[in-house]
Amino acid sequence: MAKDRVFTTWDDTHSLLWGQQPIRLAHGLHKSPLFSTDKLAELIERYPREHYSLVQTGAKESRRLWREGEIGNLSGRQVMDAIAGGGLWLNLRNVSGVDRAYHTMLDGMFEEIAAKVPGFHAPKHQAGILISSPDAQVYYHADLPGQGLIQISGRKRVYLYPASAPFIKPEHLEDIALFDVEVDMPYADWYDAHAKAFDLEPGQMLNWPLNAPHRVENLGSVNISMTASYVNDEIRRAEIVNLANGLLRHRFGYQPKSRNMRGPSYFAKAVLQKLVRDSRWVKRERKAHRPTEFRLDAAQPGKIVELPKAA
Repeated sequence: MAKDRVFTTWDDTHSLLWGQQPIRLAHGLHKSPLFSTDKLAELIERYPREHYSLVQTGAKESRRLWREGEIGNLSGRQVMDAIAGGGLWLNLRNVSGVDRAYHTMLDGMFEEIAAKVPGFHAPKHQAGILISSPDAQVYYHADLPGQGLIQISGRKRVYLYPASAPFIKPEHLEDIALFDVEVDMPYADWYDAHAKAFDLEPGQMLNWPLNAPHRVENLGSVNISMTASYVNDEIRRAEIVNLANGLLRHRFGYQPKSRNMRGPSYFAKAVLQKLVRDSRWVKRERKAHRPTEFRLDAAQPGKIVELPKAA
């Protein structure tokens, strides 16, 4: 296999199961200098504010906690040290759009997938880098695009649930599209009896069916992972319908009855969401659902400073 290939093992079963069932693949990205401590620290220092999320999250045994904050003027190393101290989760969203080297790497990965999975076509794709504390967790949620999780360092456990009711319903997808918050989905402990659990090690990637709910627990070490998301025409149309239906329910008080992705109702919804998606109302609602509540404390490493609540 060529030295610069991303995937180190891939057989015919992976090609058949891609997007239909959860599959675990082997990759070589954990050996890339793009994920060295120095490179990540430098990346954090120049990362645009609008493209990252810093989250304070509860440990496995604690009550649910999910608050967003900001890095402030800390160095990249200081940020990584704060994360190592516990309770934090940093998502460098769309790193493939911010840094050309990651863009090139991601293009190569999706070229490999397209060559191995018949009919796979994902003209739009992007990556994010996740750096999280040893005790961090990501609560039950779903993603709108196709999604894969690539483990670089540390160990984590991923619970994957069926992509069907009652685990996920259309209104959950619509709320994600409208409010841009994935972790507000309802969850019950009994869901776990129907989940598949995967422990991910460095050099492993997990891919799952579209919109399948999942949650993640770190297993006692700082984790560095990369998400790889992708959109094709069907996914793009579903996202348009989700946003339009969410607007109809929350903005106009109308309960949508159709999820058609073709025909007159679809085109009407495509026009609606295009007109309203950047409106002041949508921006206000998204901000209300994702307030910035704290900042990392430069004077006391590992501590946070509470920010005044918005009026």
